[in-house]
Amino acid sequence: MPYWLMKSEPDEFSIHDLKKLGHGRWDGVRNYQARNFLRQMKEGDQFFFYHSSCAEPGIAGIGRISRSAYPDPTALDHASPYHDAKANDESNPWSAVDVEFVEVFASPLKLAQLKAQAALQDLALVKKGSRLSVMPVSADEWQAILAMR
Repeated sequence: MPYWLMKSEPDEFSIHDLKKLGHGRWDGVRNYQARNFLRQMKEGDQFFFYHSSCAEPGIAGIGRISRSAYPDPTALDHASPYHDAKANDESNPWSAVDVEFVEVFASPLKLAQLKAQAALQDLALVKKGSRLSVMPVSADEWQAILAMR
């Protein structure tokens, strides 16, 4: 089973929001490589929920993909900050997935902690210049991160 890491600003959508809702739509991804990763996700895949652009960035919990990729409706919504003027009903280049809550960590695993783990040296998140909001995580990296909880 593939594993993933997905980033969200907690002021926008946090692991606590997902816990409260139980499920939600992961949308608004506007990077082609990250979009392509969304399109690879299958129902049942798990992901680390990473809080970014906040006081203490880190992995805050775990979610699961509950619906594989479909056209992102925010691209067509003129009121959405993720609206894409080039998208239309026939041609929408953006994708969304549905997610469900699995677990919130007692305390987030901070980026510095992740960078200090030799087993995570190849994790895209810890590499310099990595800015993707969606990225794959290997089975070994998944287990190494789980062991840090």
